[in-house]
Amino acid sequence: MGKDLFEDYRPEVVEYDEEIDGSDEHKIRDNHLQTKENLLNKIRNAKAKAKGNKTTFRGNIRTENG
Repeated sequence: MGKDLFEDYRPEVVEYDEEIDGSDEHKIRDNHLQTKENLLNKIRNAKAKAKGNKTTFRGNIRTENG
């Protein structure tokens, strides 16, 4: 099982095929992330506009027994 193991081995040339290898995956992911970021900005802007651009701080919620 020494030298002869790879004696007849000839490396096969593999062609890169976009459809089979799925090169669009990263593009789809980037597109989803960009869309998500745009929607989050849109929501943030709408919330800020609805508040009149003033920051409101919520006080602690107190619970009292009895």
